[in-house]
Amino acid sequence: MNPKTLRYFVPFFALLLLFENGCKDHDSVDDLPTCVREEIYNILRAEVRNPPGSVWQYSYKGKTVFYIPPYCCDIPSQLFDDQCNFICSPDGGITGAGDGRCNDFFCLRTDGILIWRDTR
Repeated sequence: MNPKTLRYFVPFFALLLLFENGCKDHDSVDDLPTCVREEIYNILRAEVRNPPGSVWQYSYKGKTVFYIPPYCCDIPSQLFDDQCNFICSPDGGITGAGDGRCNDFFCLRTDGILIWRDTR
């Protein structure tokens, strides 16, 4: 294969890999609670965050919870249980300490797993 032809195939295969990985991420998102999926879609519809938007899964007080970190300035984090009940804002907000309703979250959380991260 000559270099001119090769230059067209490399971007084509790179795009195929990108689309394949996008489908795998989307499939795993489908298994998440509705509220968490909605937050991910909200992040993807907005401008890219710095640091990138992410969703973490933890065990907290015997429940599976989903933590969405704050991303800027006075924006509070969000903590949901697996039934989409909003629990609290562990951090962020004007004071940086969240809403004060779960000050023990960072001490008591266990089994942290990165569920999703914005890769844009």
